[in-house]
Amino acid sequence: MSTESLERLAAERVDHRFKGLPPDADGLTVGELAAQRRNLFTGGFATPVLALSAERLEHNLRLMETYAQRHGLAFAPHGKTSMAPQLFQRQIEHGAWGITLAVPHQVRVARAFGVQRVFLANEVVDAPALRWISVQLDADPDFRLVCYVDSVRGVELMDAALTGASRPVDVVVELAAGDGARTGVRTEAECAAVADAVARTRTLRLVGVAGYEGEVPQATPERVLAWLRRLVALAADFDKAGRFGQVDEIVVSAGGSAWFDAVAEVFAELPELSRPVLKLLRSGAYVSHDDGHYRRLTPFNRVPEEGALEPAFRLWAQVVSRPSPEQAFVNAGKRDAAHDLDLPVAQVVRRDGTERPATGITVTALSDQHAWLRTGPGADLEVGDWVGLGLSHPCTSFDKWQLIPLAEADGTVVDYIRTFF
Repeated sequence: MSTESLERLAAERVDHRFKGLPPDADGLTVGELAAQRRNLFTGGFATPVLALSAERLEHNLRLMETYAQRHGLAFAPHGKTSMAPQLFQRQIEHGAWGITLAVPHQVRVARAFGVQRVFLANEVVDAPALRWISVQLDADPDFRLVCYVDSVRGVELMDAALTGASRPVDVVVELAAGDGARTGVRTEAECAAVADAVARTRTLRLVGVAGYEGEVPQATPERVLAWLRRLVALAADFDKAGRFGQVDEIVVSAGGSAWFDAVAEVFAELPELSRPVLKLLRSGAYVSHDDGHYRRLTPFNRVPEEGALEPAFRLWAQVVSRPSPEQAFVNAGKRDAAHDLDLPVAQVVRRDGTERPATGITVTALSDQHAWLRTGPGADLEVGDWVGLGLSHPCTSFDKWQLIPLAEADGTVVDYIRTFF
């Protein structure tokens, strides 16, 4: 990645765009503010404020690096979770092959910061975006992009948009996770037809197969494993048919954050093919993990000897109303907290520099700028208290905050993570 581009982030000025940051920091550069090493609780930060744990982030990065190495997997974490170039850089430093993204805009962000390998987990049929990708490939021989194809019509549209391109775009046929799943080709016969359509072009090059096991309907370990074995068999069938004749390596890719143990198991069963295989895992939510959806579903719960991810986000809000012994309100709502899957969880209460468990306190609803708290008989909560909330689903946490303090366990803020959504 480009050191110069990352340094420009540190030169950005702090101002009203970035919620939660100290008002008296306006006009400082992000680098200057980070150098002050302010404390999250006493350094002028305003609630609500989202913080990312420096220690837990590093733990999660190291854990997935060693997991991928242990299982012989390459790793392209899904960057749409964070859209944070600083985290892209940290992931690449921890062994990532490249970054997975979902739409061309996200690729533009990654390229602006010098990411050299992108797995674009979508079929791209937008002509301007395809022409931009072609320009990027032609301008930089070291840039590699792989994207999905999932229909003959899509291949035709891509081919038309890429007419005259010097380098073909590498594509993988996406196998759908089953009837009623999201995108992807439903049957192996249709996969072959899409592959044939790619072979008829000069603008596209078939390099492998891919999919997303997280979309398996009514997912169980047995259903997920069965679909993954279909994916591996498809790669072997394509190879036997000579469909990968123009490539140096064959890409086989899957892997969200809920079933990567199944991916590792089945990819280990992949038979020897005519060329080396890039077994590409794409789990992305691990970088911050969460206190809800993925904490319940993480494969490390099923295989505890592999280690354990740690939730790295905490949203701090302040009690602004205590209308009755059974009710309180804090000043963080839908604009601040991930809420598409689970409500935030009250974890700790902070008063006068002391933290204690948020016993008897439950988040029951979110308004635009408030969280509704139900308080039990033993709950000790006053107006002015800070409440630390655990969040579910990191995919909708990063997108609500453009500049996130990276804080050590004692509250010292050592950096600020810039996001681009």
